Amino acid sequence: MFFHWLGGLASGSFYVPFRRVQHWSWETYWLVGGIFSWIIAPWILATILTSNLIATLKSTPGWTLFWCYFFGLLWGLGGLTFGLTMRYLGMSLGMAVALGYCAAFGTLMPPIFNGEFLSKVLGTTSGIVVLIGIAVCLAGIGVAGMAGVAKERELPEEKKRAAIAEFDLKKGVIVATFSGVMSACFSYGLAAGQPIKEITLKQGTPPLWQGLPVLVVVLLGGFTTNFVWCAILNLRNRTGNEYLGVGKAPLLRNYILCAIAGVTWYLQFFFYSMGETQMGAYSFSSWTMHMASIIIFSTLWGLALHEWRGSSARTMRLLFLSIAILVGSTMIVGYGNYLATHPTSNAALEQNVTIQTLEGVLGFI
Repeated sequence: MFFHWLGGLASGSFYVPFRRVQHWSWETYWLVGGIFSWIIAPWILATILTSNLIATLKSTPGWTLFWCYFFGLLWGLGGLTFGLTMRYLGMSLGMAVALGYCAAFGTLMPPIFNGEFLSKVLGTTSGIVVLIGIAVCLAGIGVAGMAGVAKERELPEEKKRAAIAEFDLKKGVIVATFSGVMSACFSYGLAAGQPIKEITLKQGTPPLWQGLPVLVVVLLGGFTTNFVWCAILNLRNRTGNEYLGVGKAPLLRNYILCAIAGVTWYLQFFFYSMGETQMGAYSFSSWTMHMASIIIFSTLWGLALHEWRGSSARTMRLLFLSIAILVGSTMIVGYGNYLATHPTSNAALEQNVTIQTLEGVLGFI
């Protein structure tokens, strides 16, 4: 849980340095930051922390590399539109809508596809607790969305523009929906990379770092999609000269800010891969914990950046309620994983504890 919270903090914070980039178009700073996110940071850390990275990738079956890369391509479509989501909805509402779809699809599809949903999830007490935690997470995301809609209705147009220069609810929700569904493909890419984990472990990589070689392949697919789209925008908008400092842009400052944003973005999956190794039989639930953590910290950033200034007391209560529900969902998922790794010898006791947990959750909501 601690590793997933660190990942959520990194993901919820990465866009902040981008806000300080000056006189660069979106496609320019997104691609510069992406080079650090999807190429530089993954390769450097995987090379340092794993054993024989190149040998591991060479030993991986071609179909495994293909599926990891392919799902990375699809995730890249969600990733590049995720940046547009931030532009149109802001950090708080944008994260809630996009990650709501991403949490649902990214968490549940892998065990369903692998044929493990009935046996591992619905067929065990611990699995049901994990599933309830996922449902609570989605409820928290829904409450966050309600708070965002309430804010949009309350604030006058000039205040919306002051906090989010390109605020557009209709366009933002459409983009966020597409982004969330496609972003879930990252989870599929990680699941497809299981053979890579097995190979790197045989090479002598410590279990904590086994997911890093998988990230190298999946993120390469994401880089491909984003590079093509940003290059097209650079040509269409004639913004390619921004990389060389033509105009008023503070070149060194912008590159440093983009590097910080890019590396911070990568750290979300660096910590995610670490947390996933500790989740036992329900590693798929890592995706829900990651999404919940991202929304919690992005909402806190939204508050710090005054995106909610001028909202009513009712809207703020909804916002803080969503944070509380999301925090509770991570605890429920963690408890479900605990039950799976520490089975009690007294089945009645386990059932009683589970019932009390569910009653407490329902009462809290």
